[in-house]
Amino acid sequence: MMNIGIPGLIIILVIALIIFGPSKLPQLGKAVGQTLSEFRSSTKDVVDDITEPVEDAKKAFNTDKEEK
Repeated sequence: MMNIGIPGLIIILVIALIIFGPSKLPQLGKAVGQTLSEFRSSTKDVVDDITEPVEDAKKAFNTDKEEK
């Protein structure tokens, strides 16, 4: 993944300011924040759906192993 750094972020901010104008930037920032929040929660749900069966299988394997 590319490392943007501080100078790159400043350039992106200036370009966004020119394109969208100062009145639209707060709305744009809010929309980006909501999108990232939704993405994080969806990703967490997917990871939880995958890890729960794996953990259950590990517990079942360990109890079967201990019984023998």
